Amino acid sequence: MAYVCMLKERLEKVIVAQRQELVLDEKMVLREDLSLIKPVPSFVKVVSGIRRCGKSTLLRQLLKKEKRFYYLNLEDVRLEEFELSDFVKADEIFSGLYGAHGVYFFDEIQVVSKWEKFVRFLVDKKRKVVLTGSNASLLSRELGTLLTGRHLNYELFPFTFREFLEYFTLKPSIDSFEEYFRLGGFPEYLEKKQNYVLQELLKDVVIRDVAVRFGIRNSGLLKRLAIYLISNVGKEFSFNSLKEMFSVASVQSIIDYVSFFEDAYLIFTIPKFSYSYKERQVNPKKVYSIDNGLSAANSVSFSKDTGRMLENQVFLNLRRKHKEMFYFKEKKECDFVVKEREKITQAIQVCYELNEDNKEREINGLMEALIKFKLKQGLILTYNQEDTIENQNKKILIKPAWKWFEST
Repeated sequence: MAYVCMLKERLEKVIVAQRQELVLDEKMVLREDLSLIKPVPSFVKVVSGIRRCGKSTLLRQLLKKEKRFYYLNLEDVRLEEFELSDFVKADEIFSGLYGAHGVYFFDEIQVVSKWEKFVRFLVDKKRKVVLTGSNASLLSRELGTLLTGRHLNYELFPFTFREFLEYFTLKPSIDSFEEYFRLGGFPEYLEKKQNYVLQELLKDVVIRDVAVRFGIRNSGLLKRLAIYLISNVGKEFSFNSLKEMFSVASVQSIIDYVSFFEDAYLIFTIPKFSYSYKERQVNPKKVYSIDNGLSAANSVSFSKDTGRMLENQVFLNLRRKHKEMFYFKEKKECDFVVKEREKITQAIQVCYELNEDNKEREINGLMEALIKFKLKQGLILTYNQEDTIENQNKKILIKPAWKWFEST
């Protein structure tokens, strides 16, 4: 059943109330991405990321720099009846209350059907617009249809190590990294340190961002699949194996569910390196979680595997800067190879602790990748070991992950 348009008087009350509620937290950390997202006329700046990673706070930090702005959080329960035609009313209220030609900030805009039509209208009028949303493909697909070449996308993740240090006023060290390594970077969880915060977050992603949005009735299956994936970071999986494990009738359903989780930024998958696109599609993938703390709060086993936790943390730091990554596996295996401008530029191995049992395996896996891609230098990230190895005219840097995090 379609909703009736909101009454203008009620909408105005919500707009005024939201403006009054725009109070920054006392423990405000200026996000590292803040300087990149300056609003400009005729372009839409889009910030996407998982729920509660700090998108709304980032918007507040941005609008503090603007003399005149309009703000609307579309996920406010008071706006449940809001639909496309109500944007026109909101625009009239904005200019009437706060003057003409302000910068538009829309939070969680994807909850309103056909929202992109109003955004296109604003862009055609050369307005400055900043959007946030919790679904990567939804935002890019709908904007791509109407605003090809006129929108710039930015991804926001939970706190980086540097942001974590700023939040707690800590200095970089193995001790502060130990905290970050286990707690993760969700601001609300860092404030309360209660597992229910991250358990409710997972529930919201599964129910609101996947089950409700895509009309999936079996939310129990979705949650079990989500917990399995965020608990098994760094491990290979195939869609067929998941189909059998969870007794799902169609492999396409599993493919869809994993894709929905990726779009909601709950997980990331990377393929095995191959020059053939077809081979990359059929080979097993590896999975990583958006946050160590989220995985630990929702899984009994995750926090016991420090090697996987370190690998996940390294992946996230790489993924913030690089969208094309692979794992490399021929005779040996290398955890990550990074592709930039059609060329593999980095090979990185992750090992919690190098010892006599694993040293040869880890070095040989990295060496095979270095030789394959004609790289002069490779990196082994450990929990707290440091060294340099020369091997077959290749340099291998062994570095504590916390030092690498602090410097990248």
